Parts: sequence; C-alpha cells; structure tokens
Amino acid sequence: MNFFLETLRMFVFSVICYLEAFFRIFIPARRKSVAGEIVLVTGAGSGIGRLVALEFARLGARLVVWDVNEEGNKETARMIQKTHGSRAHAYTCDCSKRDQVYRLADQVKREVGDVTILVNNAGIVTGKNFLQCPDSLLEKTMEVNSMAHFWMYKAFLPAMIAGNHGHLVSIASAAGLFGVNGLADYCASKFAAVGFAESMGLELLAARCFGVKTTIVCPFFIKTGMFEGAYTKWPRLMPLLEPEYVCRRIVDAVRRDQVYLCLPRFIYIVMLMKNVLPTKVGMLVAKYMGSLDFMATFKGRQMKSD
Repeated sequence: MNFFLETLRMFVFSVICYLEAFFRIFIPARRKSVAGEIVLVTGAGSGIGRLVALEFARLGARLVVWDVNEEGNKETARMIQKTHGSRAHAYTCDCSKRDQVYRLADQVKREVGDVTILVNNAGIVTGKNFLQCPDSLLEKTMEVNSMAHFWMYKAFLPAMIAGNHGHLVSIASAAGLFGVNGLADYCASKFAAVGFAESMGLELLAARCFGVKTTIVCPFFIKTGMFEGAYTKWPRLMPLLEPEYVCRRIVDAVRRDQVYLCLPRFIYIVMLMKNVLPTKVGMLVAKYMGSLDFMATFKGRQMKSD
C-alpha cells in the first residue's frame, strides 16, 4: 500500500466532503419517504417515544410500539388509531430482558412483518449521586439504557442486512457525550449507547451494507417529566427542550439520513471545546456553563420510561 497515494486520496476526499457539508448548509438533503415502513419504537408509552410514534404514523408508517407500561403503551396505540386512522401494534415488553425481546421480536415478525426502522428510545434515570444509588438501580440503568440496544439489534438487524434496507435510531443523550455531576450511572449508560451505535455504523460500512442507515440523537434535558427539576444556568444557550420540537427534529434527521443529531446546536460547540481546550480550561468552562449544578434541584419521575 502506497503511503503517499493513500494520503493524497484521503486529502482529496476530505475536501470533497467539506464542500458537500458546506453545500448542505444551503440545500439540505432530500427527505426520504417513510410511508409503508414498519417502525418499532421502544418506550412508546409516554414522552418522546409516544410523540415519535405519532409523528411516524402521521407520515404513513406502520407502527409497532413497545413499553413496559402496558396501559401507557395501549394509550399510544389508541391515539394513533384515533388521530391517524391506522392501527398500531402494541406489545408490553421490558427491553432489558433479553428473552422477552427475542420472544416478542419473533411475534412481531409473524404478526406484522420485518421491522425496517428501529427507534431505541426506552430509558430510565435514577438522578442519585453514585454512592447513594443502590446497586440494583445502577444495574437497571445499564440494562435499560445500554444492554437493551444489544438485544434489539440482535433481534431486528439481520433482516435489515438481508434486505439491505433499514434505519437504526439510538435516542441517547448529551450526557452520553460529556460527564454530568449527579448522573454517573446515566452518563455511563448513554456513553455506552453512543459508542455502540457508532461502532455498529462502522460494522455496516465495513460490510458494505449501505442501505441500512444509523442516527444517533443526543439532546439536552427534555421537558417530558423524566428530568423534572433539572437546572440550566444559561437557558438561551442550553434550554430545556420542548418535546414536540425534539420529536420533529428526530424524525426529520431519520428522513435525511443524518448520522448525528445534537440538540440544542450549542452541544456541538461544547463537544468541540471539550476536545481542543486544555483540561483545566475545560473544567472552568464546564463550571461556567453550570454543569456541576444541572441536577441540584432534580425531582424527576424515578424509574420512568421515556
């Protein structure tokens, strides 16, 4: 392998990619249709999961909704039926339980068909300092927010690869990009979710499975009640996000095959500063941004699916 030619090739393609990114600022990528796609949303019984399911239904997709909260999940299915006149297939599932995921996945394939858009949204937050958090809750956070993604991919990705068509959506968090005081277990689980989704995207690329796309969503705190009481020092830069806005941006990112979606946009700047500033300066900036106090007044809805 010729070092000079490979380096030149990387440089030329980098320039092309930069020009494409600049072009997309003015002319965004065309949105793909999701009509007729089978969309499975986990944690669909409330919050962002419910809103995303409703938005996909509005666009003509066939919905499969999963949640450990049976009544909330059925209510989402009823809302889809009432609002959009289409049936949503509701299944009660604790996505952290591998056997449940595999069993229900087989049932979905028989009753509905192969899932083509998978939205891993189910999540929980304890909101406790690490040493005050019971071991059982630490384990549950990792199981729901991270390990569940493994089982969902194992269950539904093979059919996407076989058909070279599909989309994998990971609803992670800005807390999966930088640490937050008072969210050690949550950050660990979301860092894992981001790393897993990024790695799977590379696996698909290496396998030349270009028809299966990935989207990683990293929002700041959303006003769903899950982070009730969370504090933001500079709301103009880091606002608590409206659920409807986040939902629209997620679905739009899927339709544009956008790989990363950070909300608000200031998160991109925070990540840049984290990677280029000296460590001590980065800590000063973090303190200035209020990251030590995000959870100081947290109330939340303990162990609530989002």
